[in-house]
Amino acid sequence: MAWEEELFALLDDLEQQAEALYDAERGAELADRSRSEYQQVTLASRLMATVGDEVVLDVRGVGAVNGTLERVGTGWCLVSGTGQDWIVPLAALVGVRGASERSSPEVAWSPVARLGLGSALRRLAEAGERCVLHLVDGKALDATVRRVGADFVEARVGEEGRAVLVPYDGLAAVQSR
Repeated sequence: MAWEEELFALLDDLEQQAEALYDAERGAELADRSRSEYQQVTLASRLMATVGDEVVLDVRGVGAVNGTLERVGTGWCLVSGTGQDWIVPLAALVGVRGASERSSPEVAWSPVARLGLGSALRRLAEAGERCVLHLVDGKALDATVRRVGADFVEARVGEEGRAVLVPYDGLAAVQSR
């Protein structure tokens, strides 16, 4: 083999080694970037990508809620189960099974999806239908939602219709009757 061929073989070998090192560094950089970008993904964005799918929500004070994820809003979601609907504040979730691997960033959400928990509860108040307010401590109140404040819901409970104020932080889920 002529010295020129050996030199070109050596240069080819060095080029391949440099390319392999670049690929290894690039792979590590991409993996690191992917991990750092994932910290921007919210639970709500993962749930938004799951709308229309069957899920199991583990809810503080309630347990498992099964059904089709119908809607996600700012701080809450709506699940339709067998014969009943559930409004669940995201703060009351302990876990979610069946969520999509994808996410839908909040900038892509419709304006309706940006409505908060108060909007969903106001619709219940307007309907005037009885429901069950599940609290994070495990208690359940058979009630009618009357009015909705900035950070609480006012409901009428029991035969005498006494008023009870439930802060959003104490609300685990609202179940339709």
